[in-house]
Amino acid sequence: MDLVSDLEPLVLAAVRVTVFLVLAPPFSHGGVPGPVKAMLGVGLALALQPDLAEGGLGTAAFLGQLISEAVIGGGLALLVMIIFAAVQSAGRLIDVFGGFEMGVAFDPMLMTSGGPFAKLYTFAATVLLFVSDGYQLVVGGLARTFAALPLGASLDLGRLASSMTDALTQMFLAALQVAGPLIAVLFLADVGLGLLTRVAPALNAFALGFPLKILITLVLGTVALLALPRVVTWLAEQALGSVVEVTG
Repeated sequence: MDLVSDLEPLVLAAVRVTVFLVLAPPFSHGGVPGPVKAMLGVGLALALQPDLAEGGLGTAAFLGQLISEAVIGGGLALLVMIIFAAVQSAGRLIDVFGGFEMGVAFDPMLMTSGGPFAKLYTFAATVLLFVSDGYQLVVGGLARTFAALPLGASLDLGRLASSMTDALTQMFLAALQVAGPLIAVLFLADVGLGLLTRVAPALNAFALGFPLKILITLVLGTVALLALPRVVTWLAEQALGSVVEVTG
């Protein structure tokens, strides 16, 4: 009976951590095997074991807490996922305005469908999270939730919904900050080609416009990629702050 009581908080914590790791970036990447996520979830739960409450629940109460911990982990992961979707949104905006959206295909590794820039930016952000301390901020924020929301506590869904609304706003702002300058340049290029067509009607604007926009997108898209490390660091800090705010 004592063994079961000791395992109950470990299992509950492992459910919250594993659900979070399966859904939240960067661990949600398809390149991270499922067994690795499960082992990492159990390992983090073991690291938090001294701070967890004692068990001794009945079967019905234990199953109810399992569902509650899965909801907490999934809700927090969804919040982090919305914030980091800014990078993919920026890449998709570049694809749309640069004419690369015609090459849309589903990527089973990233679990996304988008043009080449959307995939490039998403993959680059995932790599940057692993090579920097971004993933540590995400995991550290998850660990703090056990102090603010101990096992058996329920997540305030109203506060979670409010934080998701704020995270969605931050996502759009970050996407526009990354892709906005390139979009403005592409718009001016379209305006310039339109005026050129009015001046010289015999000029084929479509034949000239496509390679010109592709060249501008490749050059400025690469320049915008250089600013991605600072953007990813800022998004990781925003994700940490949002998780702490929801559970605070």
